[in-house]
Amino acid sequence: MADVTNGERCASPQELFSSIAAQGELVKSLKARKAPKEEIDSAVKMLLSLKTSYKEAMGEDYKADCPPGNSTPDSHGDPEAVDDKEDFVDPWTVRTSSAKGIDYDKLIVQFGSSKIDKELVNRIERATGQRPHRFLRRGIFFSHRDMNQVLDAYENKKPFYLYTGRGPLLKQCNVGHLIPFIFTKWLQDVFDVPLVVQMSDDEKYLWKDLTLEQVYGYTLENAKDIMPCGFDVNKTFIFSDLDYMGMSPGFYKNVVKIQKHVTFNQVKGIFGFTDSDCIGKISFPAIQAAPSFSNSFPQIFHGQADIQCLIPCAIDQDPYFRMTRDVAPRIGYPKPALLHSTFFPALQGAQTKMSASDPNSSIFLTDTAKQIKTKVNKHAFSGGRDTIEEHRQFGGNCDVDVSFMYLTFFLEDDDKLEQIRKDYSSGAMLTGELKKELIDVLQPLVAEHQARRKEVTDEMVKEFMTPRQLCFHYQ
Repeated sequence: MADVTNGERCASPQELFSSIAAQGELVKSLKARKAPKEEIDSAVKMLLSLKTSYKEAMGEDYKADCPPGNSTPDSHGDPEAVDDKEDFVDPWTVRTSSAKGIDYDKLIVQFGSSKIDKELVNRIERATGQRPHRFLRRGIFFSHRDMNQVLDAYENKKPFYLYTGRGPLLKQCNVGHLIPFIFTKWLQDVFDVPLVVQMSDDEKYLWKDLTLEQVYGYTLENAKDIMPCGFDVNKTFIFSDLDYMGMSPGFYKNVVKIQKHVTFNQVKGIFGFTDSDCIGKISFPAIQAAPSFSNSFPQIFHGQADIQCLIPCAIDQDPYFRMTRDVAPRIGYPKPALLHSTFFPALQGAQTKMSASDPNSSIFLTDTAKQIKTKVNKHAFSGGRDTIEEHRQFGGNCDVDVSFMYLTFFLEDDDKLEQIRKDYSSGAMLTGELKKELIDVLQPLVAEHQARRKEVTDEMVKEFMTPRQLCFHYQ
């Protein structure tokens, strides 16, 4: 959601829809308490203005039970009801009919975020004195909200902190799950700032047919997969929602503040909840929002509520933080900034995210070198031609080839990646040779992660997950 009066860039239809719902609730409240006529008239005028903006953006009138992107009230929150030719993205479903994957330029317009352009990448390089991470150089992190504001603070010696998370599920992660953590580790190093990592085991309990004991066990196992990314224990706090919210009055107070300022209509409009969803799902967005505010962690920030948060995450998580950014000024907190990543494709193609439940769609962090080789050779979708002769003549298509996509994530050498692209596109490199390049990158990456994970002890997990003061440059 976006407050369209606060100077942000033009709101997206979804943000306008949510703002109208919020403004409507305000008008009802003012009338119920018999507020002065001038105040009511002003609120009604704003409501009508928002509805006019919505009609201009959507070409149709605002309907409370029909959020943008859904053709009828019955299609609300149902990705199957969306036109098969359209991309569909929400926190639980990512779908596209294109072999190239999601159209991220369109998604930026739809979500109302800003593109990470060359100018911003150059500014990050100047501010940190470090070469931009390959995820920035290659557009894997492609969109942002208020990153320039974070850089302003950093350059003026003002503190900020990082927040990312993981919805723990199953006992094994895949290489796609590492993407936000690899990048967050780099951000922590180059900016020298603290990090909080939310393990939303409560969310998994609410959405999945699992016991509390199972989801908490997954939290501990997934934490052991995150720690080998190299985070500094002196600057990193990993927490389970099931554990931390019960012991942190500051965290729970922020959850309640957020809950008070978001209506049921708003969460329905943002997340597609229906009347049959349990009330835990409806209230969960406030829990994911709470780590965006520094006084949720009094042991780290000594109760300060004005330290800005930067959230690296996949773009499908953005709806949570659009809501958060709308609420923040109304409860006296700075809006969190965001850096959005693209999705990591399944081996079978870019139409979906990698799935932890389909062993053949994923390279798991527990896979052996042989399993990695077999999976890539057998299941990685190819952009090559039907015959060697055709491939030599016409070349392969890197835009749809999964092996090349994976190399853009994990191969550090820009020059080598570009040479592979040229060779494959020209037909000089065959599909089998491209797959071998990927295998040669993935096998040592996974083996090194496995070796570091073996060194993680239960005592180390406890240290990362114990609420405590963290060490960082700006005190």
